[in-house]
Amino acid sequence: MDTTEIARVADGHWHALEDDQVVGRGETWRRHDGRIFLSIDSWQDTAFDRLAATMLAELPRPLYTMVDAADLALASRWERAGFGPARSEHVYRVPTDPELTNLGAARPPEGVTILPLGAAEKDPLRDLDRTVRAEVEATLGWREMPAEVLPRLDDATVVDPTKYAVAAEGDRYVGLIRVAPVPRQPRIGLLAVREDRQRRGIARALLADVLGNLHRSGVRAATAEIGAANTAAAALFDDIGAERVGTNLEVVLH
Repeated sequence: MDTTEIARVADGHWHALEDDQVVGRGETWRRHDGRIFLSIDSWQDTAFDRLAATMLAELPRPLYTMVDAADLALASRWERAGFGPARSEHVYRVPTDPELTNLGAARPPEGVTILPLGAAEKDPLRDLDRTVRAEVEATLGWREMPAEVLPRLDDATVVDPTKYAVAAEGDRYVGLIRVAPVPRQPRIGLLAVREDRQRRGIARALLADVLGNLHRSGVRAATAEIGAANTAAAALFDDIGAERVGTNLEVVLH
């Protein structure tokens, strides 16, 4: 007999209870681009299924979640709830040691200067961010970018300029890299160069600057997520010795 009870304990939060003990938790939140993501934390199939049924009945569609491709049991649970594949992204471990990345000699092209993390001015940085987003949308498409860098509904795409290093050509910014200061292993969230300045070594120079500074501060590796369809970015990270350590699957319920 199923004695699992589901209670909504707060806005966007549910608990699965058995004999007044919490055996599962569900949560939902709206990401910057407006999409609704959810998560369910429970090792019990019954609790997971009951939480999923209750949450899906109360939430608007479409709904999204991320699953580690290696977690077959969790992927099966979401499939049972009706979710199907949307996209995938590979997780990379990126060494910072120039002797491993071969970036020690990487320099920006003539006329281009690298401004380190925190040195960029907000307005030209936002202008560059909007430009590269429009260029990627017209080619690869931002749906293939990691969810962390999808645009916000209010167009405030650059929330914290201190997380960015940029490549400047004169008074114009032509490339950027964003690094989130996650403890022990910082995450490279975005690396982009204006379309008319690509294939000149600017992306490599940005990586060399950021990774080199991390290495000098004692950080041995960073992480990065690259959409499976972004073959150019994958080739760059493969070339500097980054190791693919996992794959995330984004699944959706329409």
